Amino acid sequence: MIKAPDTRSLRRVPAEMTRAALVQAALKLFGRQGFDGTSTREIAAEAQANIGSIAYHFGGKEGLRAAAADFIVETIQTVAGQALGNAQAPMPGGPEAAQAQLFAALERMVGFVVASPQAGEIVQFVLRELSHPTAALDRIYDGVFEPTHRRLCQLWEQATGEPAESEATRLTVFTLIGQVIYFRIGREAVMRRMGWNDIGAAEAAKVVAATSGNLKAILAARKGVKMKGQRP
Repeated sequence: MIKAPDTRSLRRVPAEMTRAALVQAALKLFGRQGFDGTSTREIAAEAQANIGSIAYHFGGKEGLRAAAADFIVETIQTVAGQALGNAQAPMPGGPEAAQAQLFAALERMVGFVVASPQAGEIVQFVLRELSHPTAALDRIYDGVFEPTHRRLCQLWEQATGEPAESEATRLTVFTLIGQVIYFRIGREAVMRRMGWNDIGAAEAAKVVAATSGNLKAILAARKGVKMKGQRP
């Protein structure tokens, strides 16, 4: 006996596609124009969706902003997880392995933040939230900023012996992250000054080399201070 197609499943696919398109449109427009500067009509037009679908899927514009924040969390958790593992994953054994993972995380960060087209809209959205915090920033901070930064701090402790939650470690990790973020938010200035038409794989590799050099220098300086302190 031939079964009739599940019409509920068929209906669900277009609905999920519409929802995803609305999230992408909101991410782009909220980042570019701000939440207050973007109308639901503009979002629907960008997503090529019926304006009523915003209320249907998200309950309204505020719910759509929360969904965009959740999308950012899921995306960055995936990228960070590939390089760092999740918060419960065991630390690599020994300083050398931890240092290797720090370099790998830095390379992965550059690959996504600097070279990925999708990262531009994500960073713009986050920068808006950092300038004018809302509940969306709480979701992003709790889901991405805090756990990723904490994991990097734990790696730093494993690599250097410095306490993960010390002020110096937390500031150092912010420095490592910040140098990568600049290549995204200052992208246009970087391309002009470097004479690049774009930042693709070749340019990203040069950014990796520069940021990795900075990390090597910081690790060497920490090692030098530690060895000096151990002298009789």
